[in-house]
Amino acid sequence: MDQDLLERQRQPLLIVISGPSGVGKDTVVHRMRERRLPFRFVVTATSRPRRDDETDGVDYVFLTREEFEGMVARGELLEHAVVYGQFKGIPRQHVREALATGQDVVFRIDVQGAETVRRLCPEALLIFLTTRDDDELARRLRNRCTESSESLALRMVTARREYEKLSLFDYVVVNADGELDQAVNTIEAIIRAEHHRTRPRRVSL
Repeated sequence: MDQDLLERQRQPLLIVISGPSGVGKDTVVHRMRERRLPFRFVVTATSRPRRDDETDGVDYVFLTREEFEGMVARGELLEHAVVYGQFKGIPRQHVREALATGQDVVFRIDVQGAETVRRLCPEALLIFLTTRDDDELARRLRNRCTESSESLALRMVTARREYEKLSLFDYVVVNADGELDQAVNTIEAIIRAEHHRTRPRRVSL
């Protein structure tokens, strides 16, 4: 057996969980954490206010706008973007430290950010998360009770544009209502299969 191939198959993957607002990115990542899977999770930094059910450093790294802009100026973010009026980005050093552990690295970002990661790291594994249909997505956004009618309409229009970016991704996973564990099972299966490729991904930052 080719020992070099086996060694390359054991190299860590850089895994991006992405998709439109409301598809359940945070929920999927939370369930992956609950299962204590052998992954390292890199938390997104954001300038938006913390919600009551969120924990700093766990759900997001919450920064002031000035702090975020300072990180941008110093080149400390792997990618960053303005999403619905708020800054979001992935700290570059956190990704490097996570990869150095030898474990797969997972983070969740918006589609715009995933597009940047694809350009900077072509060998990253990009997974597009979606709902069953537009009605399901709209219902989830309404149920969050954080969206005005104008904001909801904007998010739906943005989601339709983001679906046009599917070709950037390696896989699409449906996270339907009541089927969270099935979606997470599918993501786990994708990651396991990726570690058995005859041409393993080579991640470099």
